[in-house]
Amino acid sequence: MHYRTALVTGASKGIGAAIAEALVKEGLIVHALARDATALRALADRLGPRLRPLVADVRDHATIAETLATVEIDVLVNNAGGLVSVKPLYGQTAEETTDVVALNLTAPLQLIRLLLPGMIAQRRGHIFNLTSTAAAAVFPATTTYAAAKAGLSQAGRVLRYDLAGTGVRLTELAPGRVETEFYLKAFDGDRDALSERMYTHQRPLRPADIASVLVSALNLPEHVDIAELTLSPTEQAAGGQTYPAAPVP
Repeated sequence: MHYRTALVTGASKGIGAAIAEALVKEGLIVHALARDATALRALADRLGPRLRPLVADVRDHATIAETLATVEIDVLVNNAGGLVSVKPLYGQTAEETTDVVALNLTAPLQLIRLLLPGMIAQRRGHIFNLTSTAAAAVFPATTTYAAAKAGLSQAGRVLRYDLAGTGVRLTELAPGRVETEFYLKAFDGDRDALSERMYTHQRPLRPADIASVLVSALNLPEHVDIAELTLSPTEQAAGGQTYPAAPVP
């Protein structure tokens, strides 16, 4: 592994924690960013001194920049994201719409902007943007989330042109359904209802599955970049069509 240091956002649980663990096992120093200080300390206790907790809101790029001012980051994993509610756009509050875009699109773009100059200067780096199958397929009542993830996906396509020849790779990983607490808030904190609706009757992906694919991409020869990769459960087909009944005159 020719990379030495990583920043993983949303690292306190779920996919982010699995990725942080996998990168530590690869020998990297991992700066694990999340708001939950207790969960990050527990992760550091389990994984050892290579795991460096970074307690911050991923949207606070000024604080993150100050904290990492003297750190060279080789690998950026834009994992943090969120879906505050599953409802049509016209049913969201203005704050819900703003927050979803800030978390899923603005925050990762700011981190890329912050860290790319150092990667380009050392001619070594790998950016991973975790999007979603919702970026390209239709999942009802996810308009803002889907738009933000689609925006991040398109940003990656444009960035690859800007980065050609710099030695910096950029990989988009678009998972389907993964068994995490991602939808817990949308289910009003009801874990049993979440499990019954999302994870009991079909086999979902696991966080470790995403981490395994990421490490595989990272370990490819430097001249090889997996540009975009969709990870889907065997029993899930993303998107679909709906034909509502015509209204009664």
